Amino acid sequence: MESIEVITSSTKDVLIKNNEGEKFTMQVPVWNPTIANLTLLALGSSAPEILLSVIESLKDLGKPGGVLGPASIVGSGAFNLLVITGISILSVGDEPKIIYDLGVYACTASFSLFAYSWMYFCLELYTPNEIDLNEAWLTLFFFILLVGISFAADKYK
Repeated sequence: MESIEVITSSTKDVLIKNNEGEKFTMQVPVWNPTIANLTLLALGSSAPEILLSVIESLKDLGKPGGVLGPASIVGSGAFNLLVITGISILSVGDEPKIIYDLGVYACTASFSLFAYSWMYFCLELYTPNEIDLNEAWLTLFFFILLVGISFAADKYK
């Protein structure tokens, strides 16, 4: 996690001209914070569950999938969403909490609800207990869509 923090906090120098034509350099972040949170930081915090799922899948290749991988990912996601958010809010005291970027928050909250619904649809309704290639590609597309819409909401603010 520390290496991801170092990567996402890196900056670069950009040459800028002001209205009078004077040139000066300014440090700007290389990573957009919204993109960093949705990609690298999420990957880093979920790496154990992802690796567990990959190992289980490779170990049982050609056999019916186990429940350990999906259950650990869903459990970790629910724990992060509910317990860690609740503890974080409780730990900062009694003052009111303000969401400064409601667009990105609404986008990620909506996609979180959609992700659980999509998983239920795939695993229980469409192709029970298995994921076909179309579902896998659609899931990847939905993630790219989440990152794109969240980035647009971040830039719009």
